[in-house]
Amino acid sequence: MDDAQEPHGVGKHLLGPHVVGQRVVVRRLLRGQTGPTGGPAFTDLLGTCLAWGEGRCVVQPETGPPVTIALADLVSGKPVPPRAAVHLRVTPVDAQRAAFALFPGLETEPLGSWTLRHHPHETARRANSVLAFGPAGDPLSAEEAIGSVVAWYAARGRRPIAAVLTGSPEAALLGESGWVPESTDADTLFRLAPVARARRALPRTLAAEAEVGIEGANDGEDGGLVRAWIPGPEGHLASGLLAVDGDWAGVRGMEVAAAHRGRGLALAVLATLLEVAAERGARTAYLQVLADNERALRLYDGLGFVDHHRYTYLAPPVGT
Repeated sequence: MDDAQEPHGVGKHLLGPHVVGQRVVVRRLLRGQTGPTGGPAFTDLLGTCLAWGEGRCVVQPETGPPVTIALADLVSGKPVPPRAAVHLRVTPVDAQRAAFALFPGLETEPLGSWTLRHHPHETARRANSVLAFGPAGDPLSAEEAIGSVVAWYAARGRRPIAAVLTGSPEAALLGESGWVPESTDADTLFRLAPVARARRALPRTLAAEAEVGIEGANDGEDGGLVRAWIPGPEGHLASGLLAVDGDWAGVRGMEVAAAHRGRGLALAVLATLLEVAAERGARTAYLQVLADNERALRLYDGLGFVDHHRYTYLAPPVGT
């Protein structure tokens, strides 16, 4: 029977042998069953097409065994984009909260859905700004939330700074209240990669002189921070910090002495930190880098890090 003879439209779809290996959504006829309105019964299926031919297609759902469907029972269907990796499906605010582990001793306090952050010994903006991702929410009005931010940081001798998603309503709200970019820095990129993939992408050979020192990997001091460095005659040639909290492994403070850049020293330090992350069971690595730091971006691109979200810092004008 051809399509024109099928009252339920079987065969009108965008599928074929070309979708083998792709993720697809399929609607199929359930022969011998009656639908809620008394007509034919149909069901939908989302999964990966494993095979097409000989009058059938095979679809592997995300859970359960493969499903074999007669081509004559296909009502509609089309390829769909691959499902985002697990580490990319986390929300920006949850990713940022996971990164609190990078600053042991961080003081935090909720302000509606915002989070006030302060660290007595760190100067990093990530440790001394309100995480204003999303509306502050009840019971605070926007004016009350901003006033509370200013008062909270004033009590700690800090300039009030807000971390906001670039182009977000919160950025616009603070801008309307007179807040301006905190500095001339480019936006910050929050980047993620699977630990296993990043390790596989590391070069087989690293800098010969990269004998990496490490501390904090096993003793649990510093709130779990791990330090890795390459010593030099006048200080560290390269260094970095790692925090592991459950599935998450965060890297910060990656530095290479200016006279020793381009020799693979950063990769050697990062390789050591990723090894520790893997040993501790972390599967998702994250880091944050300025959007105009081309050297660092090339390094991280090569290891499979991708952008998760972009944010910037706002503050009241100096003197207000």
